[in-house]
Amino acid sequence: MAHVALFHSVLGLRSAEILAAERLRRAGHEVITPDLFSGETASTLDEGFQLVERIGWAAVVKHARQALEGMPDETVLAGVSMGTSVVAHLWPERPATAGILLLHAVPDLPDSVRPGLQVQLHAAEPDDFAPPERVAALCQAAQEAGIEVEVFRYPGVGHFYIDRELPDHDPAAAELTWRRVLDFLNPSGK
Repeated sequence: MAHVALFHSVLGLRSAEILAAERLRRAGHEVITPDLFSGETASTLDEGFQLVERIGWAAVVKHARQALEGMPDETVLAGVSMGTSVVAHLWPERPATAGILLLHAVPDLPDSVRPGLQVQLHAAEPDDFAPPERVAALCQAAQEAGIEVEVFRYPGVGHFYIDRELPDHDPAAAELTWRRVLDFLNPSGK
């Protein structure tokens, strides 16, 4: 069983993250889905970016940090789109984390990370939030830091392909993503 903190996208905590957490719980994992926007949601990326600007990045990260206070040190940090930046911000503070899951976006690799850590990236192809040069830079930086990054690209799907409420939704790609995530969280098949 893994402990997982799943950080939402710029759209706020919505059914995509809640349903993902339920699926992971059914597989035996303990999952939290912190609401970094205190109940507010957005229906477009532009609205979401405005929401983050109004709330402030420091407040978003503070909410995330507070949500992790009761979680084990080895909690897997997972982020959906903007949530990957939250993960990257908190990652150096949690050196014992068991793994990193990046969905729909590529953050910069933090300066201080533990060698040997497992990272999994899932992103549409093409995707403005996961362009090839950023993926390559993440992989290069990870290799230099002694971190293993597994990259999965999903050709022809939209940015939020796991979210069944959005036009980007692709059921086949979403199902494949969650199967791969479950394999990542349970590598021994237990």
